[in-house]
Amino acid sequence: MRSALLAFAFVLASLLSAPATAQEHWKALPPLPEMPAPDLNGSVSHEGADIHYKLYGKGPPVVLLHGGLSNSEYWANQIAPLARTHQLILIDSRGHGRSSRDDQPYSYELMASDVIAVMDILKVQKAAVVGWSDGAINGLVLALKHPDRLTRVFAFAANMDPSGVDLAGTERPPFTTFIERARKEYARLSWTPDDFDAFLAAIGQMWETQPNYSAADLGTIKVPVAIVDGDHDEAIKADHTTYLANAIPGAKLIWLKDTSHFAMLQDPKGFNAALTAFLDGP
Repeated sequence: MRSALLAFAFVLASLLSAPATAQEHWKALPPLPEMPAPDLNGSVSHEGADIHYKLYGKGPPVVLLHGGLSNSEYWANQIAPLARTHQLILIDSRGHGRSSRDDQPYSYELMASDVIAVMDILKVQKAAVVGWSDGAINGLVLALKHPDRLTRVFAFAANMDPSGVDLAGTERPPFTTFIERARKEYARLSWTPDDFDAFLAAIGQMWETQPNYSAADLGTIKVPVAIVDGDHDEAIKADHTTYLANAIPGAKLIWLKDTSHFAMLQDPKGFNAALTAFLDGP
């Protein structure tokens, strides 16, 4: 009896002291993998900014758009699986990563027009768009404003009006960890490495009032769309994600299990499986 009790106590102590299980991906922000060398990189001058891009692979074109405050290196886990069958176009949004900006205020429609400028310089008439957070918003804006240039949109962690964001969630880890990481990345990559606070304030000003599209607006989208999010997203409200999927005709709703706003880092295998299934599907 005594040995059985000791064994039970040992198991209980082990469980209590154990770290979060491997499935609790949403609790951590993994490091960025090393970026592979691109097949080509360059930039295009558009509306007061130099927009940096990188190309990988061959095949049907796919534009990858990162989230606010980050840069195209956040897609490192997606490059190898996708570049086998697609041409990937990774873009640093204006003022992010290696792209510059001028003094005009940020807007999603302006950043979406930068994407068209890159497609034009590369002579890409149509492409699929994969977006994360602000990049997903830009993808949906492109679907609204330039549907003739898109084949489909994989919109991960998007909101289409400010009510869809849980501001309290952005003040907790791993989101706070991300913001501090973004500060260091900005210093390493930016044309203005000491201006992160001004950059953050300018992006924050956009977030306060944008995007601002109605259900009627979303109902006009005719491009095939997947609305995707992690089931533990700390920034985007779950009911807003469901609302987007219901408002966009024919949209697929995809929940990525045990992940948050950073699923492409937390569970790249699951993220890539959902992404490739959508890109290669009907």
